[in-house]
Amino acid sequence: QVQLVESGGGLVQAGGSLRLSCAASVPTFSTYNMAWFRQAPGKQREFVVAMSSSGSTVYADSVKGRFTISRDNAKKTLYLQMNSLKPEDTAVYYCAAGRVYSYTQNNYQFWGQGTPVTVSS
Repeated sequence: QVQLVESGGGLVQAGGSLRLSCAASVPTFSTYNMAWFRQAPGKQREFVVAMSSSGSTVYADSVKGRFTISRDNAKKTLYLQMNSLKPEDTAVYYCAAGRVYSYTQNNYQFWGQGTPVTVSS
């Protein structure tokens, strides 16, 4: 069982930056494919970015060039650096772990509780 705990969300002005963290409990963190998803108020949860266990990445077009995913396997932690934030980035951000490298939610078996991000205009 993998437990994921996100942190780092908060309120930021448009154009600002935040860094989210996702701490994993499992010793084999390095073998998992990881991803960030987000859910805006009144909308379905959507893909943001994924990183494979080998370091490959895929980004949603809406965040490409502004967000950067990274991982520290020694610390068993996933990160999301978010720059040039826009009001439309307002959402609850979730990290997820799975055995398949994918942008599809169903391929991720383990989820954190989410951390809220609010971007004011």
